[in-house]
Formats: sequence, C-alpha cells, structure tokens
Amino acid sequence: MVLLATSGTPLAAQTTPPAPEIYTCTDARGRTLTSDRKIPECNDREQKILNPSGTLKGVLKPALSALGLSELDAKNKAAQQARARLDEEQRRDRALLIRYPDQALHHKARGDAIKQIQAVKPAALKRVADLQSERSKLLDEMAFYTKDPGKAPLKLRQQIDSVTQALAAQDRFVTEKDAEIARIHARFDEELLRLQPLWRLSEAPRAE
Repeated sequence: MVLLATSGTPLAAQTTPPAPEIYTCTDARGRTLTSDRKIPECNDREQKILNPSGTLKGVLKPALSALGLSELDAKNKAAQQARARLDEEQRRDRALLIRYPDQALHHKARGDAIKQIQAVKPAALKRVADLQSERSKLLDEMAFYTKDPGKAPLKLRQQIDSVTQALAAQDRFVTEKDAEIARIHARFDEELLRLQPLWRLSEAPRAE
C-alpha cells in the first residue's frame, strides 16, 4: 500500500532533494573558478562552499602535498620526541628526589663518593715516591757509563726501563683518579641544580 499526501501524490515523491553546493576559489593563475563539485585546480588552496543563495556554507581546507605531509609527519615526530624527553626528565627528577629528599643527604653522598676515590690515592702516591727513589739510584749507577752508555750492563738498562714504565703507569693512575673526582663533582653539581627547585616545591606549604 502506498501512502498518499492530501494532494494524492505519494509521500516518497514529495521528498525535497538536497540543495546543490557551489565551490569557488582563486587558482594559482589568479582565476576565480566556480563549480558544483570540488575544483581540482584548487586542491592546494582553500575552496569556499556556498549555498545556492550565495551565502557561505563552509570552507574546504587545502589538501596536503607529499612535501606537506612529510613536513607534518616530521613536526608530529618532533613533538612526540619532545614529549618523550619531558616525560623522561620528569621521571628522572622523581627518582632523584626519592633518592635525595634533602640537601644534607645529597651532600653526604657526594662526600662518600669522593672518599672512595681518595682512599686509593695515598698508596698510589707512595708507590710513585718509591719508584722515583728507585729510579734515582739506578740513574746514579748509570752515571758511571755516561761517556759510553753502551757499556752499561743490560740488567741495569732493563731495570731503568722497567721502573720508568711503572712510574708512568702510576702517574696515569693518579691522573685518572683526579679526573674521576672532577667528574663526580660535576655530576653532583648538575644534580644539585635539578634538585634545588624540587626541594623548594616539596617544602612549599600546601593550600588547604
């Protein structure tokens, strides 16, 4: 059974078709183009969508080119990386604050780390002094052969070489320990710069 309107026309036939849309834009050559569908020449720029009366219905954004898509993808990746770095920094800050809840503990940790390095230096410095003394005696013996070093006993020359190498190794060891102490101070200084504002925030009175 077909339902009829009062005029006798089937209701389905009385459905009003959608009003046509009008697309308009200015292309790269400065021409104003108008069409009842999207205008391919204006894919790289905005297209206005008008009602039949000429009023603005909407705006069609330009389609991104391959270069535009690549730039957008790069921008999104950079934003994601920035967020990831921020999240990592915040995680490190929380871990640092848990490890050193106040400056006294951080100061003590610095001192303990330095003491561990300094504890081995006295023995190394004594070894350096002993080697220098031994080398001095060997060089005194070598002085007898100043005019003709080739006549010096092979054992004496080997002893001088061995002591000289051992002395250089001890000097490098002491230098490395000094550098390690400098690195420890630099690390704790960097941590202190991060911790100071965190300590202030944790000590600030909370609003009721």
